[in-house]
Amino acid sequence: MDTGDIDRRPAKVLLDVRGLHVAYGKAEVVRDVSFDVRAGEFVVILGRNGAGKSTILHAISALIPKRAGTVTFDGRDLTAATPRETVQAGIVQVLEGHRVFHTLSVEDNLLIGTYAKAPRGDPTKLERIYALFPELAQRRSQMASRLSGGQQQILAVAQGVIGDPRLLVLDEPSGGLAPIVIDRILEVAAALCAEGLAILLVEQLVEKALRHAHWGYLVETGRIAVSAPAERLRDGELVRRVYLGGHAA
Repeated sequence: MDTGDIDRRPAKVLLDVRGLHVAYGKAEVVRDVSFDVRAGEFVVILGRNGAGKSTILHAISALIPKRAGTVTFDGRDLTAATPRETVQAGIVQVLEGHRVFHTLSVEDNLLIGTYAKAPRGDPTKLERIYALFPELAQRRSQMASRLSGGQQQILAVAQGVIGDPRLLVLDEPSGGLAPIVIDRILEVAAALCAEGLAILLVEQLVEKALRHAHWGYLVETGRIAVSAPAERLRDGELVRRVYLGGHAA
């Protein structure tokens, strides 16, 4: 069941994905996926493990090839864009798994996040990030390898934010982290969204994700099964059907 765009925020479509197909060899993982994210909107993609959620994000960010379909961002066709061109257009993805440069300091990791728009780095962006993430300000000279897993994930998110994206894509930021760290990351994401940044989140912790989201998509075996306001998904029935393997119809 697709509930359509009833109750959708009346904002400009920023990211528009149409007819996306992605395959690994002969195995088609994503099939005819179409969805959008609007300006200033917090959108969550939910589904069981192996449903194709992260694959959708990787295709949008040009990290893997697309078999078919189009990706448009603010009216610009990014279907054949490179990862660098995608970042320069305003889409920044924070990958799953605390992806930071362990042999560099916290501050150098942050400066790397500015390289797409300032090849030598842009130190003027640091103070805003330290205001958002004071735990990083306290460790700015510390090697990333000495941070806890939660601190490394916060650093990875901050590295995405410092590049001034228009759409921040978060892939499973909760993986292996304590609840307090997960809440911290999602609260910062929600605050940034309130300032106008669009958020696209893939997350297994359904309740926490829906607490902050405006709109949600449920993915089932590589397809969008449900598109609905997050508030409607919070009642759990549609989500339970997808996670328990039933159909959302």
